[in-house]
Amino acid sequence: MMSRFARLLAAACAVTVGATLPAAAQQRESKLVTVTKSGKLRVCQVPTYYGISFRNPKTNELEGIDVDLSKELAKELGAKLEIVETGWVTFIADLQANKCDIGMFAVGATLKRAQAVEFSDPYLQSGVYAIVKKDSKYQNWGEIDQAGNRIAVTMGAFMEPYMRANTKKADINALAPPANGLSEVGAGRADIYVTDYPAGMRIIKEFDWARLVAPTEPLGITPYSYVVAPGDQIWLNYINLFVRTIKLDGRLKAYAAKHELGPIVAP
Repeated sequence: MMSRFARLLAAACAVTVGATLPAAAQQRESKLVTVTKSGKLRVCQVPTYYGISFRNPKTNELEGIDVDLSKELAKELGAKLEIVETGWVTFIADLQANKCDIGMFAVGATLKRAQAVEFSDPYLQSGVYAIVKKDSKYQNWGEIDQAGNRIAVTMGAFMEPYMRANTKKADINALAPPANGLSEVGAGRADIYVTDYPAGMRIIKEFDWARLVAPTEPLGITPYSYVVAPGDQIWLNYINLFVRTIKLDGRLKAYAAKHELGPIVAP
């Protein structure tokens, strides 16, 4: 038989748990419910990402594969799309602070980031590439990591930790917006800008002074996924189903072809 103290303790615990259940339940309401209820889908995007989510200075409009695919997701949800601009250094905090419902800008799915956010199934994948001036001395990837070379990377992008871990002699400079590696190379303040396939392909197409240097074999291959705040399995399941659906029905392949990203579509 329970002692009088045990009975009182159990009763107190029951009251405490009962009082906290409504708030906890409210916190656990899935984004799938809130988005469909509100009719609004808030998507975080980095507006400086060539081929993915880039604001064209001529039109002031965002363009890229994830601009198109975010519209497809909003259509599936019957919701109005709202773009929330973010950055590589701030997007995790923005998701955790509920400034957006999802990040859709080819986010490199790394183990470190996975400690703070949750990733969808991958839909693209890329390794690292280098942008140099056409008249530069660098002809192959093996010439990049040399003493005195100045390598620019985007702060917060997956290329930054990769290059820091795999560069022994060259100097690494991680740049936060509005500074960027392409401008640094163009102005002669950096020798090499290390980026990924989407940005690299777009850069050499738009800038006649730029040349791409690719590794002899793929390096730093990283899956690209959509990203959500942790703790909402229902929402993550829906996003994973969206990724699988656009792979099967051809939308991913079509939009990848439109933005010249066909070679990096994830299987």
